[in-house]
Amino acid sequence: MRDFHPTIIIIHPKERRTKCTVEPLRGREDFQFHRYPNSQPQGLDNYVRLGFGGPLLSIADSNRGLLVLDGTWRFTSKMEEEFAEVPVRSLPTCKTAYPRVSKLFDDPADGLATIEAVFIAYQLLGRDTAGLLDQYHWADEFLRLNAY
Repeated sequence: MRDFHPTIIIIHPKERRTKCTVEPLRGREDFQFHRYPNSQPQGLDNYVRLGFGGPLLSIADSNRGLLVLDGTWRFTSKMEEEFAEVPVRSLPTCKTAYPRVSKLFDDPADGLATIEAVFIAYQLLGRDTAGLLDQYHWADEFLRLNAY
């Protein structure tokens, strides 16, 4: 039995489910999925949001829920505005294994696939990571690149 709030993942409507790296986590009791902007979660008082520019996520946050925004980089910036009241926590620099190339926008240098970010966050929070990467095609490469 878990002793933390479920991880809430907000998915932008233009995020294709076939490319969504966290899609295999649907149905797990420790995850809730919401569709932006129509399905907004309530009660985010004891949550932190993964993002850039905040203090590093740490074990001190282990009693807090995790809010994750899932979409392309250009869409998540608009989504962040809606959740500005949720304190931001950053992840340490890690390398992505997800092969993405945008012809229109630059990806952030520290940008990770959503499942990669969730995995690292769970590691930092001391949560069980079993099964998180089971269906992630680039799991072995991601673990190798980051010496896990």
